[in-house]
Amino acid sequence: MAKKFTYRGYTLEELKKMSLKELARLFKARARRKLLRGLTEEEKKFLEKLRKHPDKYIKTHLRDMIILPEMVGRKIGVYNGKEFVTVEIKPEMIGRRLGEFSIPVKKVEHSAPGIGASRSSKHISVKK
Repeated sequence: MAKKFTYRGYTLEELKKMSLKELARLFKARARRKLLRGLTEEEKKFLEKLRKHPDKYIKTHLRDMIILPEMVGRKIGVYNGKEFVTVEIKPEMIGRRLGEFSIPVKKVEHSAPGIGASRSSKHISVKK
């Protein structure tokens, strides 16, 4: 039997029925403060777009947007500074920010050293 998801004692259906103020009381301090101060115009437009097109893939630059219960199950393209990374919203992500799941820096992968990079590279033949 699969464990049913709850967030601080509330099921996903109960969370979706709550207003933003009721929901904000469940979040940690930083997210609570952001929601209680009100959403910006861009965030309001983004939520309207989500509500209007429930099955559409939506891209956004709003990395600091708090993940709300109505976003669960959606695929959102979050900009990481170079490209849009597809993030599938799961119930466990509620209360976190979109940018946490679209990492802007990649692991650096170095290749072999170039000619003249070190003393040992003088023994590598230049001709192939």
